[in-house]
Amino acid sequence: MTTPESTSTPREVTDDEGTTWSCVQAFAGLSDDDAAREAAERAAEGDGKLAVVCTPRGGAQSVRVELPPDWASLPDERLLAAIAAARQER
Repeated sequence: MTTPESTSTPREVTDDEGTTWSCVQAFAGLSDDDAAREAAERAAEGDGKLAVVCTPRGGAQSVRVELPPDWASLPDERLLAAIAAARQER
C-alpha cells in the first residue's frame, strides 16, 4: 500500500488482475490549497464522504468513488472493493 502524504499525492493499489490503480482526491489538483480544501469540504458536507478518482494503468476506465475522509489510510482491500463496486455500476 502506498499512503499519500497529502490529498494531492496519489495512492496506488494493485488488484487481483494485476491492474495498478492510482487514486487521488477530487479537487486535489487545484492550484490554490485553500480552494482545494474548500471544494473538498463542500463535497464532504452531505454524507461526510469525499470524491476520489482512481485511474488504472493499462486500458481500464477511470472510476470515481465516494470514500471516508481518512481514505488514504484505508486497507488496500477496502479501496479495491470500492473500485470494483464503481466498475460494476457502469
